[in-house]
Amino acid sequence: MGLSASSPAAAGQSPNASKQHQTVSPPSECPMHQEKKSGCPMHMKTPDHRTENTGDVPAHQERAYEFVACPVKSSASQVKDDIDPTNMMPPPNQQPSPDQPFPLSTVREESSIPRAHSDKKWVYPSEQMFWNAMLRKGWRWKDDDITGEDMSNIIKIHNQNNEQAWKEILKWEALHAVECPCGPALMRFGGKAKEYSPRARIRSWMGYELPFDRHDWIVDRCGKEVRYVIDYYDGGAVDKNYQFTILDVRPAFDSLSAVWDRMKVAWWRWTS
Repeated sequence: MGLSASSPAAAGQSPNASKQHQTVSPPSECPMHQEKKSGCPMHMKTPDHRTENTGDVPAHQERAYEFVACPVKSSASQVKDDIDPTNMMPPPNQQPSPDQPFPLSTVREESSIPRAHSDKKWVYPSEQMFWNAMLRKGWRWKDDDITGEDMSNIIKIHNQNNEQAWKEILKWEALHAVECPCGPALMRFGGKAKEYSPRARIRSWMGYELPFDRHDWIVDRCGKEVRYVIDYYDGGAVDKNYQFTILDVRPAFDSLSAVWDRMKVAWWRWTS
């Protein structure tokens, strides 16, 4: 640390010294300078150093790691590092909204959910991003409606819901551990709060409540796209782990494989 390849001392060396230095220090591309890679080849970048396949990934994920909290960074230095050099402005979705009643954190938390076609994981939105997203959807705050502490709790509940959903997906994907030993990765997802699934509608006809939200997650099963439907039901009071949602997670009826999985699990539940 602190050394520079263009330092005056290096520029003043003799040609022989320069050749000796090059002999001792291989270029950065040399395997000697590369860390040993581990993990599944399916989830690692290709060796030709092409850019990641990000067509299905939200744009904010590409800069997400710039906002993940670092234990050795102060908040002041983090704000400075987040400035976009192209316009000397912070990212738009991290800016406070007009008349925002209190400051919100721009720190983002890394999830445990692997991103497809990448060696990275999905990163959750910050409090400020979540606030701005709610405003874009038409929500408007009023005095005493919400506090900064409430926003912090909302983010924790949001993140916990997604972690819980991924754990449920992994249970289904365990049925395919032989064909996909590397494990699944999340490709993309979308909210469909007003598009109730057939299962949710049937439950409502039987007298049960409708879910307050629905997501469809597209999972990469070692090259095969698999869609999961997730219905979110109100589970009562929030517990100490910020869980209150009851999730109904299952593969969509998009293939014979999904139908067979659903039949097997239904039989196991019925006979257990």
